[in-house]
Amino acid sequence: MKTSSAVTLGLLAVVLIAAYNFLFVVREIDRAVLLTFGEVTNPDVAPGLHFKVPGVHTVRIFDGRIQTLDAPTQSYLTAEREFLEVDSYAKWRIADVSSYYTRTSGDANIANNLLAQRINTGLRNQFASRTVYEVVSGERDQLMTDLTQTLNAIVLEELGIEIVDIRVKQIDLPDDVQASVYNRMNTERQQEASEARSTGRELSEIIRAEADRTATVIEAEAYRDSEIIRGDGDAQSAAIYATAFNVDPEFYEFTRSLNAYRETFSNSGDLLLLSPDSDFFKYLNNSTANSTAE
Repeated sequence: MKTSSAVTLGLLAVVLIAAYNFLFVVREIDRAVLLTFGEVTNPDVAPGLHFKVPGVHTVRIFDGRIQTLDAPTQSYLTAEREFLEVDSYAKWRIADVSSYYTRTSGDANIANNLLAQRINTGLRNQFASRTVYEVVSGERDQLMTDLTQTLNAIVLEELGIEIVDIRVKQIDLPDDVQASVYNRMNTERQQEASEARSTGRELSEIIRAEADRTATVIEAEAYRDSEIIRGDGDAQSAAIYATAFNVDPEFYEFTRSLNAYRETFSNSGDLLLLSPDSDFFKYLNNSTANSTAE
């Protein structure tokens, strides 16, 4: 029994050693190349269990997940000849396994160093064509997009990797230029504010002048219409008076005399010097004469 158990264990050990040497596994998250006598024969081994011949085949397996390159802080010169301290990072992954292995020997540190050099050059070129304002806020997203597209075409061919994203974590001004840059930006904002206020005042004057003109036109039209209505009213009133006068001229003249007496003697302080034979006292004299006759 002891002999058979030893034989079984020996066979199991041989099988395990053979499996270790003749089989290999590529995980879903990995990328791999198969070398035959040092030459790449399978540039992208699919995930799963595979067979190899020891001494003939060599397998190199790399992490296929997205990697992070945290670049050191660099100084870049803008179009305004101002230095900026920029802290950036990049996300990348293996796209062409054969090129990646050939260019970097499968070493992620070598890939990071080569990629950092190209990103540094790309950022330097992008910052050199933009102002501080454009870099800080105005066109940062567009800058990163342009840089990612430009570098992808280069590093895919040279290093076999794909840049997923490049981002700027922080942008600082050197201490010796912060005050001058802030003052210039403040001056520019004040100029823009002054221009906005001037434009506002100009528009307000235009609106006010238009409102005044409209008001004048409305008042003139209203006065014209009122005069027309007043004239029509006076004409109708005169026509009514004329009609009434023609119906009974004597009564109409009497009524007018009574109104004249009422208006004349309404104020006790008034003084009139008139002849007793005046037409003004026509109906008063007639009334007195009639009373005497009775």
